[in-house]
Amino acid sequence: MKIYMPVRVYDEAECVKAHAKELASYGSKALIVTGRHSAVACGAQKDVTDALEEYGKSWCIFNEIEENPSVETVLKAAEFGKKEEADFVIGIGGGSPLDAAKAIAFCMKQNATAEDLYDASLPADALDVIAVPTTCGTGSEVTGVSVLTVHAKSTKISIPHRIFPKLALIDGKYLKNAPHSMIVNTAVDAFAHMAESYLSKKADDFSMAAALRGLSIFSEVKDVLIGEREANDEDRAKLMRAAAFGGIAIVTTGTSVPHALSYILTYDEKIPHGKAAGYFLERFISFAKDEDQKAILNAAGFASMADFGTFMSKAFGEIEVKEETLQRAYETVGSNTVRMKSSRVELDKDKLKAIVNLK
Repeated sequence: MKIYMPVRVYDEAECVKAHAKELASYGSKALIVTGRHSAVACGAQKDVTDALEEYGKSWCIFNEIEENPSVETVLKAAEFGKKEEADFVIGIGGGSPLDAAKAIAFCMKQNATAEDLYDASLPADALDVIAVPTTCGTGSEVTGVSVLTVHAKSTKISIPHRIFPKLALIDGKYLKNAPHSMIVNTAVDAFAHMAESYLSKKADDFSMAAALRGLSIFSEVKDVLIGEREANDEDRAKLMRAAAFGGIAIVTTGTSVPHALSYILTYDEKIPHGKAAGYFLERFISFAKDEDQKAILNAAGFASMADFGTFMSKAFGEIEVKEETLQRAYETVGSNTVRMKSSRVELDKDKLKAIVNLK
């Protein structure tokens, strides 16, 4: 067994301020990578720029990262960063800015092209990356994964290079003003990471421990997700922490069938990633061995698969997906032997069809 997660993680209130000196120590000028609004609205961007200025470091901002960032946007940001002579990268936001920040750091260090991003023979050399998550799902702050939209293939594909942040600064306060729908979508993404990791053939004692601990934290806040009570500061910290445990789990195992299927729903119908993964979760887990089902459900505080299904219905309502989208998802994943065999859930085409919910 081995685990390789070379990220220094601080998970605490006001952690950007508390660790400002370390944040500012990675270079002379930071390229801040984020979306257009959320990093400003939640206060994370100001916390970061204040920390940099406190220690005399300059910065520039690329705030054009879209949801499910494309290769084209990554290349544009890298060119901007090089012109600004930035020498390290800070990603602020959810999975989109954090994943993009890693790919941008790679492109800046290597003057990479679109083809280079997916050339596994190249070394994974990149500028130093710092991650400041503002959502509670991706776990990207602790992984080396960068998933980008590849329009030529009409889907999302992870780059082969593993680029881990040097530093992750996790603070639940950044969820305080987030839309409830975003919190639900991202929290279910974290649940998917943990469940898929636990069921992976690559799972070991370390990854399973991380998955189960993350699920147990999820169990303490799942009532918040379905509106049974208002979130408090401790809940927000737990949501972020569960996401980080999900990230730690998939460092070892990666994700599996629900995530692979979800990329098609997100690309074709713009269904948010966590919601798209959630569409398949109940049916996927239902095909797992009884002992694996029980381990996941017990850790997450569900009495049965039906109880989990009720939770998902309350969280999302009915998710409408076009038949042609489901068919494309089925064909794409069904033809991927590696994906089909990646988990301890023994799948064939008929089971996959049931998971996809094809009639």
